Amino acid sequence: MEQTIDASIPRRSQADSVSKHALLVEAAESGHAHTVERLLRDGADIGHRDPRGRTALLAATHANRIASARLLVAAGADVNAKDAIGDSPYLYAGARGHLEILELLLAHGADLRSTNRYGGTALIPAAERGHVETVRRLIEAGVDVDHVNRLGWTALLEAVILGDGGERHQAIVRLLLDAGADPALADNEGVTPLEHARRLGHLAIEALLQTAIIGGRTP
Repeated sequence: MEQTIDASIPRRSQADSVSKHALLVEAAESGHAHTVERLLRDGADIGHRDPRGRTALLAATHANRIASARLLVAAGADVNAKDAIGDSPYLYAGARGHLEILELLLAHGADLRSTNRYGGTALIPAAERGHVETVRRLIEAGVDVDHVNRLGWTALLEAVILGDGGERHQAIVRLLLDAGADPALADNEGVTPLEHARRLGHLAIEALLQTAIIGGRTP
């Protein structure tokens, strides 16, 4: 829940511009939306980065601080600005399933082609972690369902290999296949999603993949 009391964040001299900018990042991550609003009014640099390379919007996204994120986006924060490890607000919101913030960022210029430090789109970690509605929304937004990251994995492969085979990952596999994901697209070792599912004992997912292949969804 966003907090409206900012007493826990020490007030610093507004003449100290460095502290003012740094405080914006702290307030955004802590969920002190009123402090964020005040600092923006006072001219805090919305693009200031903390020692980890995070902007205030990325810090708010890390903590899923929706009200703070809305204020920052409305003030012109860059939804694609990456930190020191290649995360942006858009990429992180997708990977962590922060759906409300993701919707906000998609409406304000999120780059669907941007990739994280593994060379993957937001869809790939969302599929891996079982964020069904996030996967659905990213597909609707037009993210490439067959994008291959530097590990040689697609969203479908990650859902199979790193998922638990349960209902959420079954739903994600179904969403990806319905969106046209190639069930025959193998990893760097030439192992297909079907072969991975069979090896892992993910029977329901194996059946979905077999149906897709029989149905002629492969090129």
